[in-house]
Amino acid sequence: MSGSLQRIYGMVLRHVYLWRRSWVRVLETAYWPTMNMVLWGFIAKFFSANSPLIEQVPALLISGLLLWEVLFRGQIAFALAFLEELYSRNLGHLFVSPLRPTELIASMVTVSFLRTCVGIGVAASLAIALYAASIFDLGLPLLAFFFNLLVTGWAVGLMVAALVLRYGLAAENLAWGTIFILAPISGIYYPISVLPDWLQNVARCLPTSYVFEGMRGVLLESVFKWNLFAGAVALNVVYVLIGAGIFFAAFRGARRRGALLQMGE
Repeated sequence: MSGSLQRIYGMVLRHVYLWRRSWVRVLETAYWPTMNMVLWGFIAKFFSANSPLIEQVPALLISGLLLWEVLFRGQIAFALAFLEELYSRNLGHLFVSPLRPTELIASMVTVSFLRTCVGIGVAASLAIALYAASIFDLGLPLLAFFFNLLVTGWAVGLMVAALVLRYGLAAENLAWGTIFILAPISGIYYPISVLPDWLQNVARCLPTSYVFEGMRGVLLESVFKWNLFAGAVALNVVYVLIGAGIFFAAFRGARRRGALLQMGE
């Protein structure tokens, strides 16, 4: 067990050293969450100033945006941790070592968590300073929303990594675009009840829709809805198992084909 933790720590440390040597990587981590927060913050201020009936718009929009960034940053940071190994043609070398696929996944999860905390932390702090809107007003339910969205991002990241293992870097663009398919039907800025009936049924199959519905329950009704939390957790378990299954199948196939040593720029 200690050897496994040491290997995971070594993989995480590799990415930490990359960040220390490249301020651009650190800047990119915080740049997009901050820019999106600033943009939507001004939109929210406009609505709030022009319609006294929707004074809660700033909190709803900024909280929705920042939670969406948790999902996006979690998924993209996970995928980038994997793609970094391909760019440097390092994947084959890693698996000549005692490193196991599960340990690689654990290291990517840790890297994703760290990068997400940095990016969202900067954006959330600026939201407080610029708009007096704090995502921390959600209280303890924020932790439930945060970790559920992170886990969803990791599940999608596993599926994207599996596609890259199967089809090579030709599938790299999926790392950037796949998560946005979920945006219109996750109810980030509006309840899923505004969707057509058939899309509402699709939305109920996504853990993200339960999280954002739960967020609005806390902000508008001051109620943490345990049924929504339980639905998100249950669906996340299913998606993580599917993602892990696809990843391990793709990994075994790549190893049989000898593709691990051939992948790279």
